[in-house]
Amino acid sequence: MAALGNLESAVGERLRAMAADAVVERIWSKDPTVWGGTRDTPELLNRLGWLSVADRVLAADPAPVELAEGVRAECDLVVLCGMGGSSLAADVFWSVFGPRSGFPPLAMLDSTAPNAVRTILGGASKPLFVISSKSGSTLETASFLSHFWQLARADGSRFIAITDEGSRLYRQATEKGFRAVVQGDPDVGGRFSALSPFGIVPAALTGSDVNAVIAGARSAMEACRHPASVENPGAWLGAVLGEAAVAGRDKLTLLLSPELSSFGGWVEQLVAESTGKQGKGLLPVIDDGAADLGSFGADRLFVSLEIGGRVDEAVDVRMNALAKRGHPVVGLALGSRNDLGAEFFRWEFATAVAAAVIGVNPFDQPDVGESKARTARVLESQTKPRAIPEPDPVDFAAWISLVAPGDYLAILVYTAPTAETDRLLGGIARSLQERLNIAVTVGYGPRYLHSTGQYHKGGPARGHFIQVVELPEDDLPVPGGEHSFGEIARAQAEGDASALGTRERPVFRLPSVRALHQLLA
Repeated sequence: MAALGNLESAVGERLRAMAADAVVERIWSKDPTVWGGTRDTPELLNRLGWLSVADRVLAADPAPVELAEGVRAECDLVVLCGMGGSSLAADVFWSVFGPRSGFPPLAMLDSTAPNAVRTILGGASKPLFVISSKSGSTLETASFLSHFWQLARADGSRFIAITDEGSRLYRQATEKGFRAVVQGDPDVGGRFSALSPFGIVPAALTGSDVNAVIAGARSAMEACRHPASVENPGAWLGAVLGEAAVAGRDKLTLLLSPELSSFGGWVEQLVAESTGKQGKGLLPVIDDGAADLGSFGADRLFVSLEIGGRVDEAVDVRMNALAKRGHPVVGLALGSRNDLGAEFFRWEFATAVAAAVIGVNPFDQPDVGESKARTARVLESQTKPRAIPEPDPVDFAAWISLVAPGDYLAILVYTAPTAETDRLLGGIARSLQERLNIAVTVGYGPRYLHSTGQYHKGGPARGHFIQVVELPEDDLPVPGGEHSFGEIARAQAEGDASALGTRERPVFRLPSVRALHQLLA
């Protein structure tokens, strides 16, 4: 299903121009000039391995399937510790394939909130810890390793590392005698790593049919070699995304069937971090199907995703209603869950094409480092992050009155993710969307720093940010570290607020989700 409305002619012209310029062929030949670079642009030359990584992943040493078979009888939970692209694809695999008899379930940890770290094991008695970090130096992942290494009494057989060769984590895992060290591909960036060991190894450990997934990915790779046309699923979708952004429909709004709900988080980090720079970009927004249709402005592009054979009627009804209102809509479907690999590749290729249309380099993240640097300065100062007072309703009313059509509002929450908090934040987001008629997103910190954080600072200056820092009094120390998990989380929040402030992107800080809820009551 595709009803592009006013975008139709622009997309057609773009596809013809892409064919004339041999854009698809140049992407496959790893030509950096597609994105305005040169043969001397490292972030382009060294980040195109994702085009063929699916051909190599099952031959990794150790191979994912063999590794899974060797450990599944010895553990009752796989705890995946990683941020952004190092963990989100694995979460999608687990959500789509679900539990398989004889394999352990997956628990993903990407929060430094003390309660999230403290409760991640549930009742597991034989957890396997997968420490996943491309660079091996990510603050959150290093802290998780310190915590669980002490908890497991330095038993290396309970740990697997996924990292690039030569990284800090690679050296640590080798020295500590981890059960396995799986090497990532140095030419594959984190957010394009779904079909690399970062996505496939955790999927195999929890019983996903990774052979079928890779077969599907290979079929998508072949399809994406077609010259730019409707026969090339990645090029076509990329042209739609890019032209939508150029036309001001830069809020990519996703409608997902329930079994694919986690796919939104993966698309969010891929698209936002790849395109959100130089004042340009696409902001993914998840539509839960509850907001009033009249609350959507002219800055939207709607894309739905379902699994074939299990059509979600509610999604289809909503998409048809949106099309009748003049919004451009695109309906995508997986033939079966085994086509998940193909869908990952379609979106990776589409994102690369969309970035070329928008005119940005999809493989760098020029604004991510500032929040990290400011977090480090807060921690190095040895002072407590500033307390956040209860808000003044008058101040909040004045702050939110500055929101204009075409803007977006991001709710950034530092607390342990729970189903109840998700429900409450979802209601708050809908209320704000219907009140302001703008896109509203919700992100847990520090996860969003590795996802939409680049877009917040480098994308269009249309964002307004509500930051909620709600952490328990009973903190949790990081073994061998100078700072606790709570101190790290608070410093990350303060560092990001400071980075946004230097760009004159308005931030309103609150001490609790309850305080935000009361302001809107």
